[in-house]
Amino acid sequence: MEQTQNATDIANQLDVVGWGQWALEYLHQWYDAAMRPWNAYQLLIAVALFALAHLLRKLLTPHLETWMRSREGWPMSRMRWFIVIRNRLRLILFVILIGLVYQAMRQTTWPSRSYLLGIIADLGFAWLIVAFATRLITNAALRSLARIAAWTWITLQILGLTDVAQSFLDSVAINLGDLRISVWLVLQAAFIIGVLFFLARLATRAVTNTIQSNEDLSPSMRVLSVKVLQLTLYGAAFFVGLKAVGVDLTGLAVLSGAIGVGLGFGLQKVVSNLVSGVIILLDKSIKPGDVISLGETFGWIQTLGARYASVVTRDGKEYLIPNEDLITGQVVNWSHSDDFVRIELRFGASYSDSPHDVRRIAIEAAKSVDRVLANRDTVCHITGFGDSSIDYVLRFWIKDPTKGLANIKGNVFLALWDAFQANGISIPFPQREIRLLDQPSVGD
Repeated sequence: MEQTQNATDIANQLDVVGWGQWALEYLHQWYDAAMRPWNAYQLLIAVALFALAHLLRKLLTPHLETWMRSREGWPMSRMRWFIVIRNRLRLILFVILIGLVYQAMRQTTWPSRSYLLGIIADLGFAWLIVAFATRLITNAALRSLARIAAWTWITLQILGLTDVAQSFLDSVAINLGDLRISVWLVLQAAFIIGVLFFLARLATRAVTNTIQSNEDLSPSMRVLSVKVLQLTLYGAAFFVGLKAVGVDLTGLAVLSGAIGVGLGFGLQKVVSNLVSGVIILLDKSIKPGDVISLGETFGWIQTLGARYASVVTRDGKEYLIPNEDLITGQVVNWSHSDDFVRIELRFGASYSDSPHDVRRIAIEAAKSVDRVLANRDTVCHITGFGDSSIDYVLRFWIKDPTKGLANIKGNVFLALWDAFQANGISIPFPQREIRLLDQPSVGD
């Protein structure tokens, strides 16, 4: 195929409208070159090798899957790579086959008769490397975007069209005062910021593990340190990326200030939650692992986020409570200063039973329950003389509110029932006597 014009000359000669006509002419040149006899033969060889790779994949995949199932002791990380190899087996075989054919043809015939095969072999090998390299990106959407971008750029690089593509992308631009924003500038910024964000994420993970394992820091300070670290690293990556592509940060500061004023009115709740989250982490009023009650919600804090706290209840429900509610609302922290919690139960006993015996038996019954602390005072007091019973209150202590409150109350009630049954103490209930006066006869 004839050599294309120099990319710089093309960029100087064409405007944005002329790029379409140039692209059609370029594709027409490729089509004419592909229809030449030896180029057409190379394309047919490539298609035949792809079909052979497809057939070999069908034959080898069952054997590979059987071998993978026999590796029971392997870690999942290693098994995932073999799954990727299985999914890309056809491309792997095609790259190997076309590479061997290309090298053989270079030794036996003229370079022009293996030129297209060399390009196809380079493209296949590059796509294969990109497919494996992008597996390191855990986010599926981001992985697909990075894969498409890498494939596109490598394809242009192999075809010798990078300068042309760069010139075209740079020609599509808008001007905002002294600031010129082109598609090429946006892509450059996205790539550099993406790489810096990836490095910031790796650094954050490494430092986070060190912070979380530091026993000298409280849980809330660990969370705050991680949040500050993330904000610092990601913020620095963003501004360094913009500076690297030549964006004037002075104008950006003015623009961001104007945007910040607008967002301040529209996102007051979001900002309030963010500030409340910082206050919670600083004053250590609640921390991950604490047992809290907020309204009808009772559970323990699993995570403290920038906008909300995750509270998991005993029945497995996870409530996302805004940080502002934890600051302005009345929160009961059952494990703020210590884990000791006093619980009280109310019950009634018959007037015919001695209150002294009832109190003694109730205290002994409560102390017989596993979670009730024997080294803390368990007391029982008379609270009043009711219509049907003498009313009592039983108070006892526990040290593990994270295991639940309803279950310990139920266990103590059950112990009271068994003890009262064993000692002949009755639990009365209201009784009513109904009399029918002046009942009419049937014949009336």
